[in-house]
Amino acid sequence: MTPECDRVLEALGAGGELPPELARHAATCEDCKALTSGFGALEALPPIPTPQSTPGLEAARQKTLEELAAKPRATPWWRELLVLLATYAAVMVGGLLFLGRKGMVLNTASPAVVAGLALVILLLVGSGAYLALAPMRRHVPWVLVAAGAAAVAILQVVGGSGYAMARGFLSGVMGCMTTEVLLSIPPLALALVLLCRSAFQPVRAFAAGLSAAGVSLFVLHLHCPDGTAGHLMLGHLVPWLLLAGVALFLRARMPTRSYAP
Repeated sequence: MTPECDRVLEALGAGGELPPELARHAATCEDCKALTSGFGALEALPPIPTPQSTPGLEAARQKTLEELAAKPRATPWWRELLVLLATYAAVMVGGLLFLGRKGMVLNTASPAVVAGLALVILLLVGSGAYLALAPMRRHVPWVLVAAGAAAVAILQVVGGSGYAMARGFLSGVMGCMTTEVLLSIPPLALALVLLCRSAFQPVRAFAAGLSAAGVSLFVLHLHCPDGTAGHLMLGHLVPWLLLAGVALFLRARMPTRSYAP
């Protein structure tokens, strides 16, 4: 390209018509003819439309501004965790007081085993509530929740005293199962309500179910004198796992009130 070609390119880039001397050059130069035809094609293109605001987007914007005006600061997540743990503690104490008319601890295993398993269940209850409500950048791993549930189940059966009550096996299982379900209703209901304040994640819902149903599992662990493996599995552990599955089932069908992380 010649210096005149460079001047033609600068003039085309600046917009407007070419001066007469550059126009005469462009009419005889093949390179400049290509440049002028290219700029002409660009100028012939229709203008890019400006995005317009739709009624739906405007309504969402107004709703967002209203929510921010009502609650300019987000409620700290740990307050909800404290409320949930306080509810757990209240149900535990209430259940032990209601069932403990003949004694608070009727588990016939050794005191060390009873205390150790009680601490393990309390650890599961607290950690499950934390995993369910705490904001995290990554998803909670299923293997962690499953390993915790399996450890509690195995320790419950292994730590059983082996003592069998005089009443029938089926009546004993049904009695503990009914007690566990009834005591799990308040903590499970509150956990589900709090879970709806964030996006649905199956592993969080299952952890919340294990935690909430673990409250009644703790009460039965201290109160129930039957320490046979069959009774512990059918009367204590099976309802506990089923309640965790119910929590997952219900949360999947409940509406989410917020998709904040």
